[in-house]
Amino acid sequence: MRTRRDFLKHTGIFAAGSMLMPSIGKAALTGTVTNAGLQLYTFRNEMLNDAKNTLKLIAELGIKQVESAGSDKGYYYGLKPAEMKSMCNDLGMTLRSGHVQLDAKWPKTISDAVAAGQEYLICSSMPVSGQTIDNYKKTADAFNKAGQECKAAGLKFGYHNHDFEFETVGDKVLYDVLLENTDADMVHMELDLGWVVASGKDPLYYFKRFQNRFPLWHLKDMNVRKKKSVEFGKGALNIQQLMDNARQSGMKYYFIEQEEYRFSPKQSVKDNMAYLRKLKM
Repeated sequence: MRTRRDFLKHTGIFAAGSMLMPSIGKAALTGTVTNAGLQLYTFRNEMLNDAKNTLKLIAELGIKQVESAGSDKGYYYGLKPAEMKSMCNDLGMTLRSGHVQLDAKWPKTISDAVAAGQEYLICSSMPVSGQTIDNYKKTADAFNKAGQECKAAGLKFGYHNHDFEFETVGDKVLYDVLLENTDADMVHMELDLGWVVASGKDPLYYFKRFQNRFPLWHLKDMNVRKKKSVEFGKGALNIQQLMDNARQSGMKYYFIEQEEYRFSPKQSVKDNMAYLRKLKM
């Protein structure tokens, strides 16, 4: 089964670069699944085949926030942005965020997101190719500009990492270059926690060094050796510890993302939700 990372490579999106809670207060961290979110890539095939009934299934699993992703039918799986918004609202969910590209269609991407009622637009690939410090600084400039454009439209812009951003060039981690050269008020980072640990880095280090920079999380457990996503509790991610430090990171919403599954996306999300209910908050 192709991972989302492989999908981005296949479509040429990833090659360009060669994740819920209403607040972070103590009360919000009590009952971890109250506002649980889901990255819809988890149900990628199902969303393409039958978006309406798949959204209904996702709502029945207890999901309250959803984040869209690119697909063969666009960012809204063949639906119109307002139609996607309406379907989610009718099911008691919020289309909170969407993964997009910074490309020639960027102005339409912004207007569609406004129509969809989203809060966040998250760039899911690097707009400037090449693993160099200069290219990451150019990317930071592009992100700052995109952040200003989103703010003018009433949206928030951000970036979702994979593992390659954590490569070191000289004495600098490239992801750190992005963080150091982007305006925190304009660029809201979505930290994919699974890819952080898969790269050999510690999320808590980033929570502490770059406090309040990560309003969105992708909550994804990982088999680090295979670099494959697994159900919660079966990989290297210490989810309890991360939730205990959520306030320091600035996390407002988290999205479960399951790229691979043992049986089905439905069963994996059920298992993940059950795991979250057992956490001590």
